[in-house]
Amino acid sequence: MTNLLIALAPEAFLVITALVVLGIGVSAPKARGAITAATLLGGLVAAAALLLHPVDGNFLHGMVVLNPLARLFKLVLLGLGLVSVVFAAESFPKLHFAEALALLLFSMVGMMLLAGTEDLLMIFLALELTSLPLYILAAFAKESRASAEAGLKYFLIGSVAAAFLLYGLSLIYGVAGSTNLRVIAKLSGDPDPLLIAGIALTLLGFAFKIAVVPFQLWAPDVYEGAPTAAAALIASGSKVAGVFILTKILTLGLGHWTGTAGWGQFAPGWAPVLALMAAASVVLGNVAALVQSNVKRLLAYSAIAHGGYLLIGLCAADAPSLTAVLFYVIIYALTTAGAFGVVVIVEKQRGGSHLEDFEGLGKSSPVLALCLLVFLISLAGIPPLAGFFGKFYLFTSALANGRHLWLVILAVAMNAVSLYYYLIVLKHALVLPAPKETVPTAAPASKFLVVLLALAVLALGLAPNALIGPLSNGQTVKNIIINTLQK
Repeated sequence: MTNLLIALAPEAFLVITALVVLGIGVSAPKARGAITAATLLGGLVAAAALLLHPVDGNFLHGMVVLNPLARLFKLVLLGLGLVSVVFAAESFPKLHFAEALALLLFSMVGMMLLAGTEDLLMIFLALELTSLPLYILAAFAKESRASAEAGLKYFLIGSVAAAFLLYGLSLIYGVAGSTNLRVIAKLSGDPDPLLIAGIALTLLGFAFKIAVVPFQLWAPDVYEGAPTAAAALIASGSKVAGVFILTKILTLGLGHWTGTAGWGQFAPGWAPVLALMAAASVVLGNVAALVQSNVKRLLAYSAIAHGGYLLIGLCAADAPSLTAVLFYVIIYALTTAGAFGVVVIVEKQRGGSHLEDFEGLGKSSPVLALCLLVFLISLAGIPPLAGFFGKFYLFTSALANGRHLWLVILAVAMNAVSLYYYLIVLKHALVLPAPKETVPTAAPASKFLVVLLALAVLALGLAPNALIGPLSNGQTVKNIIINTLQK
């Protein structure tokens, strides 16, 4: 029991912090600095609990699991959440600011619980705890019609996706007789029709969470209409948590029914379904981004394309490709959070996030423009930034067994398309003059954080082993996620 309490201490600290923040909001609603400081302090205490008192174990029959890989992803999710907290001071309305940060904290709790479980019931509960606060945050700017529309679309499509997911998980439970992924993994032989239906519905549910076809329609409107700090958490933290737990479900629980996704060699399993979703997402995301004039919508379609890249890595389902998927999703999250940070600052000064709002940024704020260059070039996969190494590692891992050449060729071709629309943004920021002289102003914390994220993206491109090492050592991906595939 003591070890269980220690394992759940980070989440408990975040819940306590949320309650404290709400208390400060009631007693001093205008004390935005104190509210932000209390939130950041609570997050740092939660991080300290993860680092200073590491407890590995499997508790409550897999409902709570803590190991090196789960701990690493909890730290990543915690960091992405705190980044959104800093940006929240720039983008959230002044009214009910404490409630907004409390909702951010509750969503972070859901993400962290998601990273530390191997039980279908806890997975669904943690996903809903992650999503419900984000639905509210998307509609938090009550005076904005776009925000209200974003929240409504996010909630309605999310509810439908949650119904698909819950029904799929219940079918898997009905066949296996257990909600524990390791027990489900002991099933073998030809899959029961109910199990096939359960896997298909589960994949559809997760398509919403990671914003890929066929549940991608919410992303552009939500990214554009939601307060930018909330959009940053949806694009980064929510995606990391969704990809991580999907990887666990497919490889730890359903690894016996992978199938194959080679061109002309499709074999029944979840890999061919992922391959089709990946191909559609890569094409749709990159082509639709070409005609966007709003940078947040452009980043949304970019997110759909990057979700497709990640699914390509999952199709291979071996140790190198899974390590590449987890490496890439972290790199993508850091880069996207930084790009949204630049949008937050520009939006505050110039009142919008359209391409023309970025004109003259290179002259008025060279540091911000340089950071934007780093983030977009990394998303495009240009060396020596982390995005290049992430894509290179992801695509070469997918090619290792020789079955996914068609997917990689498609992804590389569409990645060339993506370079065009990223360069369009950079053209407006670095080449075109501003219609009037304005200097983007921001709180020092926000600007410092954007610079720090840009340096992290550059550093991980130059020294990727700093992250690949913890992901690929003997106690992480190889032994924790895909151990059932080796039996």
